[in-house]
Amino acid sequence: MTVREAPAAFAGPVPGRRQRRRIDRTTTESITATALQVIVIVVTLAVWEVAAERGWINGRLFGSPAGIANSFSRTWSDGSLVADTVTTMLETLGGFVLGTLLGTTFGLLLWYSRLAARVLEPLAVAFNGVPKIALGPLIIIWIGSGAASKVVLAFVSTAVVALLAAYGATKEIDIDLVRLLRSFGANRLQTFTKLILPGSLPWIFSAMRINVGFALVGAVVGEFISSQRGLGHSIFIAGNLFDLNTVWLGVIVLSLAAAMMYSAVGWLESLIMKGRS
Repeated sequence: MTVREAPAAFAGPVPGRRQRRRIDRTTTESITATALQVIVIVVTLAVWEVAAERGWINGRLFGSPAGIANSFSRTWSDGSLVADTVTTMLETLGGFVLGTLLGTTFGLLLWYSRLAARVLEPLAVAFNGVPKIALGPLIIIWIGSGAASKVVLAFVSTAVVALLAAYGATKEIDIDLVRLLRSFGANRLQTFTKLILPGSLPWIFSAMRINVGFALVGAVVGEFISSQRGLGHSIFIAGNLFDLNTVWLGVIVLSLAAAMMYSAVGWLESLIMKGRS
């Protein structure tokens, strides 16, 4: 082995060790964060339960973990919790998927026409500023109190956000890269498929994460206004009856549903981005 070859021979394993250490450190941090989250939740529930049992807080006004567990057992046994959860999730997913697909598609297509973008973007921004709860009565009167109106409310809550995010992403693409592709003879369709669409994906997925909450809000608001089934309906009725434990149960289930949808978006993003690399 020559002197010049020696550094190259000993340099190879170092990045591997560093990478393993980095992976181990990331795994340790993830486990630690999860453990701390569990501890915080357990301690909060324990303090809450003790405070309710000893009368430090009013259990009827604040509920209690034991009361929430009893509400879960009752609604699970009679099947209402499963039925309400399935109803709300179907309405949310329907509006989320439609809003994401159509909003993203139209937002990306605005890249093709500057005139259409100048006309539609200010209108979309103005409409996005309108509280969607104000549209709830109109949509329910037009479509009815069934699940379709909740899907439309979730769609309206997500479509404009997806449109603005997708179009905003196209404007962030480096214009020099666009000119480079065109200098090699690429037409607009090739530029779109090879540069604009792949470059817009991070913004599109960020908008999808935001829209998880907006879709749930749209569906639940519709159930608040008029419905016979759903978590929003259950929370609304329980609140009128001062059944705070059932209200808390609905809030917890909605939080878990949002977390699951958020994780699904993250999994889809990692799958698509991994396929591109």
